[in-house]
Amino acid sequence: MTVRDLTPEELQRMDTDGFVVLPEVFAAQQLRPLEAACERLEVMAEELHANGARGATMHRGSQFVLGDVEVGLRAGQVRIDRVVWAGAAVPELLDFGADPQLTHWAAQILASRQLQQIINQVHFKLPGDGVAFGWHQDSVHRRFGTDLWTDVNGRGSFVEIATFLDDNTPENGPLQFVRGSQVHGHLGIDAQGQVPGQYLDADQMVPALGQAGSVVLFGPFVIHGSAPNRSTRKRRMLLNGFAVPGANRRVYPGEGAGRIVQAA
Repeated sequence: MTVRDLTPEELQRMDTDGFVVLPEVFAAQQLRPLEAACERLEVMAEELHANGARGATMHRGSQFVLGDVEVGLRAGQVRIDRVVWAGAAVPELLDFGADPQLTHWAAQILASRQLQQIINQVHFKLPGDGVAFGWHQDSVHRRFGTDLWTDVNGRGSFVEIATFLDDNTPENGPLQFVRGSQVHGHLGIDAQGQVPGQYLDADQMVPALGQAGSVVLFGPFVIHGSAPNRSTRKRRMLLNGFAVPGANRRVYPGEGAGRIVQAA
């Protein structure tokens, strides 16, 4: 597979905006096995839910975070908040997590050909399930400000790469970013805290829209979140997160989490 570099303009958007959307990186035929893998995860989640699983449950090496849909036509059915280290349960997703193009871009941003992969996650937003993510920084979840994380490159030492399995539209709960908010660095808010209003400039709130196969790259400091899916179609997203080796000391859930990947 031939990989391409991020252009100077794309790298500049990472610096100025905190994220960059790359349209239609993967073709439909490349997405089909990933869609099938996610469908298998859905079936597993439904079975776990039917057997009483709520909250975080380990299954086949992955962590399923489940709840109940609270209102609407699907009330009482499974709500899949996320599947953590999803590739343990469905290896196709772990294979995709080491995709040469994704790891090449991660290496370019982090200036390290060797990467520690700490995120291989699926976010399901099914119609009416109510799943949403409030405004936050990923640096909180990476444990910035504790002895579990060291910013070894002085630029965050982490990059998240989200791949769209479905078109991301204004109606289906796309990722939204507060453009330029990464300039504030780590705000020191815990996972239960709210981002203070002075950092939430409505004029800079930008949705990451794109067709299936598109990719968005973003760093640990840019403020982002997403609303519920209000459409009639699924919105599934694969997230792969990479750290500079030596930055992370947190043990993430999932069999094989924290593996070392060599970039293309």
